[in-house]
Amino acid sequence: MAGTADSSPAIELINVTRRFVAPDGKSMTALRDFTMTVERGEFVAVVGPTGCGKSTTLNLITGLAAPSAGEVRLFGGPVDGIDPRIGFAFQTDALFPWRSVIDNVVAGPLFRGVPKAEAYESARHWLARVNLSGHEAKYPHQLSGGMRKRVALAQTFINGPQILLMDEPFSALDVQTRVLMHDELLSLWSQSKASVVFVTHDLEEAITLADKVYVLTSGPATVKSVYPIDIPRPRVAAEIRYEQKFIDISHTIWNDLRAEVLRGASRDEARVAA
Repeated sequence: MAGTADSSPAIELINVTRRFVAPDGKSMTALRDFTMTVERGEFVAVVGPTGCGKSTTLNLITGLAAPSAGEVRLFGGPVDGIDPRIGFAFQTDALFPWRSVIDNVVAGPLFRGVPKAEAYESARHWLARVNLSGHEAKYPHQLSGGMRKRVALAQTFINGPQILLMDEPFSALDVQTRVLMHDELLSLWSQSKASVVFVTHDLEEAITLADKVYVLTSGPATVKSVYPIDIPRPRVAAEIRYEQKFIDISHTIWNDLRAEVLRGASRDEARVAA
């Protein structure tokens, strides 16, 4: 029996192909016969070679791009423009440099029509959640990279997203700060239970965070493998990567991913030679 809309997955990409016209006028295929399912409350990571279409996948979910073939569905319904249930986090944070920390965090709720007093009360709560109480009046240029990312997380979670799309949000941070941000994200996600698609080049990051890791082929991308990450939660990012189960999973996925990375590198070298 078919599932109801209430029990349908948060995100479905069903046999999706995405083509576009390159600057030289040639038709290019970014994704081909791509199928992915993200259940409600599930944390999915997507890894693959550079240029394999990972970010294109996020654009299809947001409605910023339409599939050339196939179907994209959110909570059982078709994607129809920008969906307010979706939150974003990118490699470059979206902080307004002329706004204070708290004014950055309230921007979303105010835009959505939340009363001002309620929005600021909620912003103070979320800044406390990311350990930034006392920094409300500072401006982005006065913050470290890690603090800016904490503001960005508060800025995202304050809107209560049901779906969270993250495109290498921590890649610019140093290793130590990135590990701290992993724990911060896991803490926030465990309470919000948003459905997450997390794009990364860092396999250890993917395994640390995710319930399930999708490995993509070199472009045009399709799903090569899907790996459930059966490491118990809650997880402590600084500790689990030394566990034998984590190491075994990492080796298994890397052996699968490595072939695609090498294939993508060979393709890029051939293009340069041409």
